[in-house]
Amino acid sequence: MTKVLIIDDEEKLRSLLVKIISLEGFKVCQASTIKSGLKRLELADIDVVICDVKLPDGNGVETVKEIKKLYPALEIILLTAFGNIPDGVLAIKHGAFDYITKGDDNHRIIPLLYKAQEKVNQNKRIEKLEQQLTKKYTFENIIGQSKCLQNVIFLAQKVAITDTTVLLTGEIGTGKEVFAQAIHQSSSRNKGNFVAINCSAFSKDLLENELFGHKSGAFTGANKDQMGLFEEANNGSIFLDEIGEMPLELQAKILRVLETGEFLRVGDTKPRKVNVRIVAATNRNLEEEVEKGNFRSDLFYRLSVFSIALPALRERKEDIPLLAKYYADMFAHKSNRKQLQLSPKFIDALQNNNWKGNIRELKNIIERSVILSDTDILGIESLPQELQFNPTMGKSLSAFSMASAEKLHIQKILNHTGGNKAETARLLEIGIATLYRKIDEYQIK
Repeated sequence: MTKVLIIDDEEKLRSLLVKIISLEGFKVCQASTIKSGLKRLELADIDVVICDVKLPDGNGVETVKEIKKLYPALEIILLTAFGNIPDGVLAIKHGAFDYITKGDDNHRIIPLLYKAQEKVNQNKRIEKLEQQLTKKYTFENIIGQSKCLQNVIFLAQKVAITDTTVLLTGEIGTGKEVFAQAIHQSSSRNKGNFVAINCSAFSKDLLENELFGHKSGAFTGANKDQMGLFEEANNGSIFLDEIGEMPLELQAKILRVLETGEFLRVGDTKPRKVNVRIVAATNRNLEEEVEKGNFRSDLFYRLSVFSIALPALRERKEDIPLLAKYYADMFAHKSNRKQLQLSPKFIDALQNNNWKGNIRELKNIIERSVILSDTDILGIESLPQELQFNPTMGKSLSAFSMASAEKLHIQKILNHTGGNKAETARLLEIGIATLYRKIDEYQIK
């Protein structure tokens, strides 16, 4: 039931409003001053406030601002004996739902209450969704108890409360965007937007347009000005994923934003200012890329003010049972199935895999297993064949086996190429993906 608070020092009018509003099925409470009204708000879960402008201890127009700050989902209708435009404008600016004149607009109160009720319900839905989103991307929601993961979380929490640029490094699928989101949500910028882009997904020109936007007429089809992601992230955070793939020409423009907070839209000559925190991520070794001339050293130094290396899943295998159970529950829920148990053999097989694709690969495997399983227990039979039997699991390779000879040959070619996997695959006349699988399978260092 919608709860309404009436704040008015005129007892007769207050009693009349209580009677009218109660007949419509609303629950009503009342107060005669701003002070007593604020006390009521503390004690009861009020949805709509009907407040007089002139009160013994203050002005209703100014009180709107105070109430909305404390209770943003609540809506306020102001009443005045002598309506004037400046007061009405200020009331709406402060967050009032509407501003009406006593006597003249009495017939509007009930319809306004119903409209305010709809707005309150909408506000509460949005508030709930925002809370769920915030909770989803907090450090508390990052799954794992391994020491290496907890060390990384500690570092990320420390830097989150600052405004420092952060560089997240690690293999594909280690959860870099999850950490970027958590850093944003734990920062003072969490009321602003978090905007993410994968720098490897666009050509140079398209990436520049996505990041900085364009001016009307900048190119064929640019019929109007368009805002870029940096402007969208103003006063918030931007996540530049796979920044190691960014072309050199664009790296210079990112450096300018970091140094001055300024950028140019494509086709524009007037610089624009933004206040944005950059969180970047890469699965490449940027120091090596700098040496090769593929990445600007000055940008690398600016990005790596605070660098965090995320551990690969094979480095925290004790977290696999927790992650597997989390994803099994999630996919079971999506399939309208009850919670699934994970058999010991299923867990053992997962923990004995090297997880080249890390958490992302594990998630896909669990989804597949949930789909294939016909029982309430996930068994080893629901896993792909390569996970059901691992040739390096439980025994070492015989010195006389074909597998042992293959392992030695791959190791020999890797030594010959100085560890260059692309060249090794070429000399072995196999695909690069096959080489990586063999390296994992034989645990070649």
